[in-house]
Amino acid sequence: MAVFLDDRSDDERRRGHIYAGDLFLHVATPRSLELCEFARSLMREAFGGVDPEFAQFELPVEKYAEILAQLKPKFIHHPESKRIIRELLREMGCDPEQTYFDVPRMRTATSDGYLTTGIAYAFHPHRDTWYSAAMSQINWWIPVYEVEANNAMAFHPKYFSTPLRNSSADYNYQEWNANNRFNAAQHIKSDTRVQPRALETVEIEPHVCVLPTVGGLLMFSGAQLHSTIPNTSGRTRFSIDFRTVHRGDLEKFRGARNVDSFCTGSALPDFLRLSDLSHLPPELIEPYMPGHPQAPPKENVAALVG
Repeated sequence: MAVFLDDRSDDERRRGHIYAGDLFLHVATPRSLELCEFARSLMREAFGGVDPEFAQFELPVEKYAEILAQLKPKFIHHPESKRIIRELLREMGCDPEQTYFDVPRMRTATSDGYLTTGIAYAFHPHRDTWYSAAMSQINWWIPVYEVEANNAMAFHPKYFSTPLRNSSADYNYQEWNANNRFNAAQHIKSDTRVQPRALETVEIEPHVCVLPTVGGLLMFSGAQLHSTIPNTSGRTRFSIDFRTVHRGDLEKFRGARNVDSFCTGSALPDFLRLSDLSHLPPELIEPYMPGHPQAPPKENVAALVG
């Protein structure tokens, strides 16, 4: 794995490196900082003047989850979020006709185990491609406040090309949306939703932790194994993430190599074209709905399916 720092490569070359397992870290841009400030303005309103990074120490966990249940969808679906994302992607050299994005998510990682389920889920080691993401999906991650090594995200690069036995064969994106997406806030003490996970021990250490500045952009493949680092910083970590796919790459089935993803369904219906917010055509999505067109090597299947 290589980490490219503030690299000025064009989007074609950048995507190729990301599909090969490399990370790209870019300094904050005017639009990424604007997105962070917009998110902070919604947070300040939602928490009623309480500092969002420390609100967990002043509120009962049920009230905190209730606030997030209103705050996060408001940010996700706000027209201003889409507007800024579109300008940000243009700023980063993405082709408006070929690039499709999904709506940005606001993520929280509370400190010291305050809330790690449901609306503030602390992700175990996983690949997005276990969750019906295309092998060409690129993840973009932006910290809203300063992050440090004990409240950020970990990458486990050993596994980019090393398969893991996992339960992704039980996951279908369309079924998840129908049954689980809208009840996250109900899971406070525990989280009973079935999600893809490794079925063998993952070697967490050593891991790679990349720390962007506020508004900095971290780009990585949806096939990277990554996880939430348990937050012991004494502050809630707020971040924004969204995802992109390139139409030409989808048409050619170009992307990261599939080493162990067996899910069905597809997240592609969620994606919007940068230029005009139109959806991907059904005939392009159809090959992805039964499962990844880029199937894992046949010799791995029996050993990897949980």
